[in-house]
Amino acid sequence: MKKVLEVDNLSVSFDTFGGEVKAVRDVSFELSKQETLAIVGESGSGKSVTAQSLMRLIEMPPGKFVDGSIKFDGEDLVLKSDKQMEDIRGKEISMIFQDPMTSLNPTMTVGRQISESLIKHQGMTKKEAHNRGIELLKLVGIPNPEARINQYPHQYSGGMRQRGMIAIALACNPKMLIADEPTTALDVTIQAQILDLMRNLKEQTGAAIILITHDLGVVANAADRVAVMYGGKIVETGSADEIFYNARHPYTWGLLGSMPKLEDDNVDLHAIPGSPPDLLDPPKGCPFAARCPYAMKVCEDHMPEYTELSSTQKTACWLLDERAPKVEPPESAIAGGSIVNE
Repeated sequence: MKKVLEVDNLSVSFDTFGGEVKAVRDVSFELSKQETLAIVGESGSGKSVTAQSLMRLIEMPPGKFVDGSIKFDGEDLVLKSDKQMEDIRGKEISMIFQDPMTSLNPTMTVGRQISESLIKHQGMTKKEAHNRGIELLKLVGIPNPEARINQYPHQYSGGMRQRGMIAIALACNPKMLIADEPTTALDVTIQAQILDLMRNLKEQTGAAIILITHDLGVVANAADRVAVMYGGKIVETGSADEIFYNARHPYTWGLLGSMPKLEDDNVDLHAIPGSPPDLLDPPKGCPFAARCPYAMKVCEDHMPEYTELSSTQKTACWLLDERAPKVEPPESAIAGGSIVNE
């Protein structure tokens, strides 16, 4: 399958009064056409900064690209000018932001916000863009789109605002769609509808999707591949089945163990003790070492290389070294696979 995106050793930092915050450190991944990649991890792990970097939405300064490349259709976006990026955003790459209520402009109708990119990138007239906007609202499942297109965001429900954001993002049929926590603050019924909508749209338009989330239930129902981030680094990546059924990094085990299990009403949730690392002074070894129950001296001093477990799965953990003690996943992490809907 053709590669739409190739991120290689990307590092992004922010200069602050307290020092340099190393938010993203040596991150590498790729995305193929019509594929969904989920990037998961706790708040502060670097997921959203990674997503915003792909669209060059990092304010510079204080943000800065320290190293690495972001190749979209073979061209490095890091080297593009702001003017060149304006021609790519919305047309080739679109983003569904985390909170539609604050991302949508409250002073403009939803229809006008959809029309903006159609007029700019597709050269449509206002009337053509208006008619296309009605089609898009209908496509994302908003009832009575002829009337809704002239309404303001505050007149939409939470689920409808999220659908409106998706309509805006899909207006120009982008090759890549970035969804940053697209189901946050929505009830489970609306969450399921939004995920079904994104899955159907991917099949219809052929777009590749990057899904940013901390909800493994969302990942189980939407992702083809998963990248697990912690402390600004990707610590494990693999297919959705490999991450849920054969995870090998203790942090991934912790995420799986923290999920409630549908088949057991009385089981305790397994929280990961401690706090994420301070990225003003990130650890020189494995970022999870301070919270890992299996940590060794080498974990604190040296970042492990990736161990390739299959053609699609690789994990950065010293436990996979042949000299390390043999550690099996805890029962809670194995049971975590049960959240996958067959």
